[in-house]
Amino acid sequence: MLVAGVDSSTQSTKVLLCQAEDGLIVEQATASHPDGTECDPELWWRALGEAGRGLLDRADAIGVAAQQHGMVVLDQAGKVIRPALLWNDMRSAPQARELIAELGGPAEWARRTGSVPSASFTVTKLRWLAEHERDAAGRTAHVLLPHDWLTWRLTGWRGGPVEPTTDRGDASGTGYFSPAANRWLPDLAQAALGHPVALPRLAAPAEIVARTPGGTALSAGTGDNMGAALGLGVGVGEVVVSIGTSGTAYAVAAEPAADESGLVAGFADATGRFLPLVATVNAARILTVTARMLGTDPAGLSRLALAARPGAHGLTLLPYLDGERSPNRPGASGVLQGLTSTNTTPENLARAAVEALLCSLADAIGNLADCGIAAQRVILIGGGARSEAVRLIAPAIFGAPVTVPQPAEYVALGAARQAAWALSGAAAPPDWPLPGSSAEYTAEPTPLVRERYAALRDATVGWGA
Repeated sequence: MLVAGVDSSTQSTKVLLCQAEDGLIVEQATASHPDGTECDPELWWRALGEAGRGLLDRADAIGVAAQQHGMVVLDQAGKVIRPALLWNDMRSAPQARELIAELGGPAEWARRTGSVPSASFTVTKLRWLAEHERDAAGRTAHVLLPHDWLTWRLTGWRGGPVEPTTDRGDASGTGYFSPAANRWLPDLAQAALGHPVALPRLAAPAEIVARTPGGTALSAGTGDNMGAALGLGVGVGEVVVSIGTSGTAYAVAAEPAADESGLVAGFADATGRFLPLVATVNAARILTVTARMLGTDPAGLSRLALAARPGAHGLTLLPYLDGERSPNRPGASGVLQGLTSTNTTPENLARAAVEALLCSLADAIGNLADCGIAAQRVILIGGGARSEAVRLIAPAIFGAPVTVPQPAEYVALGAARQAAWALSGAAAPPDWPLPGSSAEYTAEPTPLVRERYAALRDATVGWGA
C-alpha cells in the first residue's frame, strides 16, 4: 500500500508518496507559494493540486501537515472571507499584549493553554481582525488552521455544511486550546473575536477523519513541527533544531509544559504526547540576507564563515531582522556590534551571521532546559542545515553533539507516517527508518561567542518591544 504526506509550508507544498510498511519514498514533487505574511488559501489548494498530480490519486491514505497558527476564517456558507494571516505576520503584537492583560496575565494563559500568546498565535489574529476589519470579523462563523482547511478541501467540499477536523498538535498553537485537558477553550476564541465561532472537531491521533471523493482515507493531519517530530521519530533526550523560514527547537515530552515567561510554547504533539517548543522568526533568512549583502550565495557565505576565526574577530550580530518572537520583540531590528577598521571583512561578517543564527537557537535550547528538558543530543534539520559552516560550528555554540540526518522532507514524511498509522489501525505509528545516513558533529565549546551575544541581546532590551 502507498500513503501520501503533504507539507504545506510558508514557501511551498511538498508531496511525498511512500510505502506504508517501511516509509520508502517512491516519488515526490513540489510547488511554490507566494512570499508574504498573508495568503489566499486557494493558492495553497492550487499548489497541492500541482504537487500532488499523479501522486495523491495513487495513495491509499493521505496526511496533511502545514504551517502552524495561520488564521483561515470562513463565513456561514464555508467561503473564505479574507486571505489567511500567517504565523510570520507580526501586526497583531498589540492585540497579544491586550489579550494577555485582559485574561489574567501570562501565568493564567500558561496554566490554561500551555503557552503565553505572541503575535504568531491565531487568537491574537482574531482580535486584530475584530479591531481592524469589523465586517470580516462579523461574518466569521468558522476559524480553521491551514492543515484543517486543506484536509477539509480534500473531502471534495463544494458548498454546504462545514464539518472540518483538526488534531491536538496543531490546535495547541491557536491560543484557545488546552493541551493538558485535551479540549478547546471556546471562551478565549470568543473573547478575541467578539462573538462565538465554530471550531473544528478534534480527531484522535490515528483516526481516519474522512475520505476523498475517490475513497482515499484522510488522516487527522497536524502542524508542521509536529509532523517533523513524527517523521524523525524523536526520542527522549533529543532536541530537534530546525533552521527553515522560522527557527525552532523542540522535544517530545510525556508531560505538558506551562512556561509563564512565554518563551516555551507548551504544544501537544501528533501522537498523544507533548511537544514543548521555542520558535524564532529569524532563521535561514539571516544567512541569505547576509549572503546578499556580501554579493555571494549561501554556499559562498559558508566558505567565507569557515575562513574566519571563532568570534569573528569581535563582530557580533543580533539577528532580529524581521522583529522576533523568542524573545518577544516584534518591533526589533538587527544590530551589528564591534565594528573596527580591521575586522570589517567579508569573512568576519559571514562568521558573525552564522554564529548569530546558532546563538539565537542555542538560547532556544536553553529555554527548553529551563523547563527541565536537557539536550543530550541535538538533531539539526531544515534548509539551513545544508550549510557546511552551520553544521561544523553548531556543536561549539550548542555545547552538545549534533546529528544531521540525510536531507529530506521530514514534515511531509511525518504526515505520510501518520496516514500509514491511520490506515493500519495499530496502537502506535509504524516503525520507519530515517531515509539515508546521518552525519555526526562534535566541537569544543566556544563560550566567549555566547557571552558576547548574550551581552548584546540583553543590552538591547526595550529597543523593539
